Amino acid sequence: QVQLVESGGGLVQAGGSLRLSCAASGRPFSSYVVGWFRQAPGKEREFVAVISWSGGSTYYGDSMKGRFTISRDNENTVYLQMNSLKPEDTAVYYCAANRQVLSRTPRAYDYWGQGTQVTVSS
Repeated sequence: QVQLVESGGGLVQAGGSLRLSCAASGRPFSSYVVGWFRQAPGKEREFVAVISWSGGSTYYGDSMKGRFTISRDNENTVYLQMNSLKPEDTAVYYCAANRQVLSRTPRAYDYWGQGTQVTVSS
């Protein structure tokens, strides 16, 4: 079992930045693929970014490219740096993990955090 806890959300003005963290406990995190997803009210969960177990491969949702950066340290934390935030980025952000595949699909992930709210004001 892996337990995931997100932090770093909050209220920011359009054009601002936030850095989200996903801290893992339980099994060693270094062998897991980690993804970030977000969900706005009334909308489906949306792929944001994913990083391989080594950190050598990363992929982003189309609207995040050039603004968001996913990274991981050598221990148990994955980060999502979000720059040039827009009101449409407002959502609950979730991190998720699996041991098998770099996927954009939520159902490919076995473990999920509880989410952190990001609100971008115009």
